[in-house]
Amino acid sequence: MEMIASLGRTLGFSLTSGVNLYATVAILGLAARYDWVPLPPQYEVFASDWIIGLALFLYAVEFIADKIPWIDTVWDTVHTFVRPVGGALVAMGTVGNASPTLEVVMALLGGAIAAGSHFTKAGTRVAANTSPEPFSNWALSLFEDLFVVGLGMLALKYPVAAFVVSVAILLTIVLTIRWIVRKLRNIRARRAMVTA
Repeated sequence: MEMIASLGRTLGFSLTSGVNLYATVAILGLAARYDWVPLPPQYEVFASDWIIGLALFLYAVEFIADKIPWIDTVWDTVHTFVRPVGGALVAMGTVGNASPTLEVVMALLGGAIAAGSHFTKAGTRVAANTSPEPFSNWALSLFEDLFVVGLGMLALKYPVAAFVVSVAILLTIVLTIRWIVRKLRNIRARRAMVTA
């Protein structure tokens, strides 16, 4: 059960890193610093004043940037390179004293999961930006903030439940991507038939 709990935290924090890396790191840092829940010793890496301060500052910047249509898209574009790497580092930070092989496996897993949640977020925001009103953008941004805090707290307090939720979210992302790819192939096939 300990392995599932550890994996639940790693998956949960990897998912949230792809949506909002800075909020994720701030949650981890504050939880480790103020002993919100008993955490394994490896989480102390997030408890540094510098890490917590920088994460909170960058979260405040992202909170504002994320509410402004098209600025959020520019922010997400820049973070296409930041969030997956951050997700990999967060995943490595959650495994503790592990073999180098396990650390690399967890980094790859964390980076891939963070990339998946990042691209899901960024794609959704681009679609929302085509709407002429700003309210859908604000609603999505607030939902993302709540998602990160909610899944982060779940991963901290109930990591086994976070494992179940994270696997369900990952399956939903995979199935949604498959559905989109199928739809795009059908559209391309219809266009090819029309032009033929």
